[in-house]
Amino acid sequence: MRTETHGGPRRSQVGEAADTYQLSAPAVRSSARVVREFVAAALAASGHRGVIDDARICVSDAVANVVQHANVPVLAVEVIAYWDRVVIAVRDDDLAGQPAPRAARLDDEGGRGLMLIGRLAHRWGVMWLWDETPHPDPEPVGKRVWFELRNAAQGPPGMALAS
Repeated sequence: MRTETHGGPRRSQVGEAADTYQLSAPAVRSSARVVREFVAAALAASGHRGVIDDARICVSDAVANVVQHANVPVLAVEVIAYWDRVVIAVRDDDLAGQPAPRAARLDDEGGRGLMLIGRLAHRWGVMWLWDETPHPDPEPVGKRVWFELRNAAQGPPGMALAS
């Protein structure tokens, strides 16, 4: 499988070290807690304790979106920790629609997840994942909602949607 992206997370520099942590979990509500703890442990192990609170909020919202909107049995989470930033991605294999922020009304109980990710993350976006099988018309096989977290001194937040 390969990913096609425009405006995705910043690529690593040649020789730049990164620690990668991965987890697969059932796409059920109770997985949000497990994923939060997994992400917190990965960030603590890689020396990124300063972004744990924001990471927990963002990953909870991304997992909640998969559970609520994607028709899949499992989801996958990846944490890539560089020295100056972390990139966290939540993947599902449902092709029915691209996640997008919406304007929730004040009395809505939900609908603020991606907006909140956009406010807490340095950058974030959605990437479609494509089948690597060689054929003239490759098919998408899933999507990832990713977000990049940095210490507050490392720049303003922003958004980059990928197709």
